Amino acid sequence: MPVTPPSSPAAQPSPSRTRVVISAAIAIIFGAGIATQSRINGELGVQLGNGFLAAFISFGSGLLILCVAMAISPVGRRGFGLVTRALKDRTIPWWYVAGGAAGAFLVLSQGVAASIIGVAIFTVAIVAGQTVSGLLIDRAGMGSMQPKALTAPRVIGSLLVLVGVGVAASGQLDAHFPILLLLMPLLAGFGIGWQQAVNGQVREVAHSPLTATFINFVVGTTVLLVITLVHSVSAGWPTEFPTDWWLYLGGAIGVTFIAGAAIVVRTTGVLLLGLSTIAGQLLASVVLDLVLPVAGHTISATTLGAAAITLVAVAVAAIPRRRKL
Repeated sequence: MPVTPPSSPAAQPSPSRTRVVISAAIAIIFGAGIATQSRINGELGVQLGNGFLAAFISFGSGLLILCVAMAISPVGRRGFGLVTRALKDRTIPWWYVAGGAAGAFLVLSQGVAASIIGVAIFTVAIVAGQTVSGLLIDRAGMGSMQPKALTAPRVIGSLLVLVGVGVAASGQLDAHFPILLLLMPLLAGFGIGWQQAVNGQVREVAHSPLTATFINFVVGTTVLLVITLVHSVSAGWPTEFPTDWWLYLGGAIGVTFIAGAAIVVRTTGVLLLGLSTIAGQLLASVVLDLVLPVAGHTISATTLGAAAITLVAVAVAAIPRRRKL
């Protein structure tokens, strides 16, 4: 007589609509944190004259915070043992714990590109990659996350996000714009969706978002350390470091976002989580460009329009519909 495994995704109940809405609202706050982190890491990279080192400092400071948290958390340490055992037994693939590499690339792109192309257009490029990534991963499913059908609201919401991208880009690009720098946040956005999905799976195995976040930062910091050392051989090291304390908050913001996303992705799915964080990113980038403008980058009506369109997109994508495409 066949027996259904207890961990079968089919046995998992669907989350309530209220829970999904609350999780999406929390994800919007996380998105605002990403935009703030982009501004902080971009400015740190400018003041250091080394975007690679700025990325390493951001990720490394986050890892220090997590080391302290792991030291005082028996649940986190027990979760680390569970993940290690699962890797040895090959009950989970090795690439589940590689999400930190995508996070490292995001932070690196913040340190290198955000201050040059501006937070708003940087965020817009992330939006495009994140939207496509969320659609693909949700459609295919991953581990305990069941595949999500391409319903009309989800497709329409994704298309509206891309419309918002086009609107924002139309007001920013000109003949002198460093178009190749857009590739960094574009690829980083694609990586965010994958990172959120695999970190969610690590959390399921570890039964601890702290463990998933810690592993993410160990991998990301290691990747950035190697890249920074290689780059510094030719570029050299800065002679002095900035003294503004807020320039070193990027790591703490990243810890909050990665841990929170690992928790809510199971409820929202990758696409809605991505759309919600996108809305937060665009809204925060608009506020930052208004309150703390970067020289040479002024807020435009097209950027405001893109933020409004994206908010509508999130609302549409969150509408439950039975019709599948």
